[in-house]
Amino acid sequence: MINEGLLTAAYIIASILFILSLSGLSNPETARRGNIYGMIGMFIAIFAIIFGEVAQYEVLIVVMVLGAIIGITVAARVQMTGMPQLVAMLHSFVGLAAVLVGFANYIGPEAASHITGTEKIIHEVEIYLGVLIGAVTFTGSVIAFGKLQGIVGSRPLLLPARHFLNLGLALACIWFGVEFINAESVSAGLIPLGIMTVIALIFGVHMVMAIGGADMPVVVSMLNSYSGWAAAAIGFMLGNDLLIITGALVGSSGAILSYIMCRAMNRNFLSVIAGGFGTTAGSVSSGGDDEGKEVVSTTVEETAQLFQDAKSVIIVPGYGMAVAQAQHPVSEVTKKLRDKGITVRFGIHPVAGRLPGHMNVLLAEAKVPYDIVLEMDEINDDFPKTDVVLVIGANDTVNPAAQDDPNSPIAGMPVLEVWKAETVVVMKRSMASGYAGVGNPLFFKENTRMLFGDAKASVDAILGNMK
Repeated sequence: MINEGLLTAAYIIASILFILSLSGLSNPETARRGNIYGMIGMFIAIFAIIFGEVAQYEVLIVVMVLGAIIGITVAARVQMTGMPQLVAMLHSFVGLAAVLVGFANYIGPEAASHITGTEKIIHEVEIYLGVLIGAVTFTGSVIAFGKLQGIVGSRPLLLPARHFLNLGLALACIWFGVEFINAESVSAGLIPLGIMTVIALIFGVHMVMAIGGADMPVVVSMLNSYSGWAAAAIGFMLGNDLLIITGALVGSSGAILSYIMCRAMNRNFLSVIAGGFGTTAGSVSSGGDDEGKEVVSTTVEETAQLFQDAKSVIIVPGYGMAVAQAQHPVSEVTKKLRDKGITVRFGIHPVAGRLPGHMNVLLAEAKVPYDIVLEMDEINDDFPKTDVVLVIGANDTVNPAAQDDPNSPIAGMPVLEVWKAETVVVMKRSMASGYAGVGNPLFFKENTRMLFGDAKASVDAILGNMK
């Protein structure tokens, strides 16, 4: 056991490292360093908890070894395309932990039965809120995992009077919260606590089921925030300052990220929770002007020639690039074009893919230079001066209907204005609509060429045809 002074110092050092980690993760160039700070901070935190607040180690060692084996196995096997699903599932574990800790803290042999008055009420409110947030996070994250994995359909489940249903569930949770706090015994308090847990589990399912496909990046960051607040609630329950600080950091950073994602889609948080994007299935054509039009196909040979004749090229990656794992041949094409003196840059929409920063991570993995990877706001004005734009598997983030069709489900959403370039080449497997289920009139524009097929195979073929 380490003394209280060393324990406090370890908590402070770990907290500082977590803050430095978040700061580092805000920029691709410092992300690796941020990860290292986070890992060191977590090692110090676990070390401090084990040797500062644990009396018996037998069970702890067993579960830590099992957890480490499972974590290493999953991390080694998961593909980058599965990273959003992994993140969602990890959020569910935090929520489940909050629920279990809350019940254990309430009924355990060391429950705070000696606490009375206002202190007892505060402690029970901490337990109640921890279980509530944890239960919503648990089932919400499980459904998010199912949607991202394709087990659950991406279309939103819009029940009749769903807003009144949500309001009713919220009021029921408040009512049972009052009953829980006023309970005269632990056994009596377990009834409202258990009923509220069931309601919160149902609410978590309904909340995420009602959210459309294009909002999934916001859902992931939102659940990240919820898991942070659940961890902070566990910290209050256990009287652990480090858990409170860490949970608050994760919760607040997740909330800020959710705000950034919502702003990038010209939406507010409440409209995301209520469901929206993906409410209706889009056809290939989203407007009457495209009815009867046909797309113009191209070949890898023509695309390779377009690249070599260009002076400026912008590549816009989407989830299709992740699915095909085409980032490495894309990086090779980029290097070859730059060696020829052609300007090549990447345009990244804030919600590209199904996880915030998903495309940035893929490109960093493929050794694409950070300085040519630009955000939407930095590159949008340059499309009219660009010779060729290559869109790889993106759909909703390059959809002109967001600006041209006020009746489109994505109307008002800021998008990459790729259609303003001289020539646009779109790589897709088929004419299917994107994850939001919204058709894209970009495919029918006169300066658009469709290159059908697997993105990796197509880029490899382009690379082979470049002189």
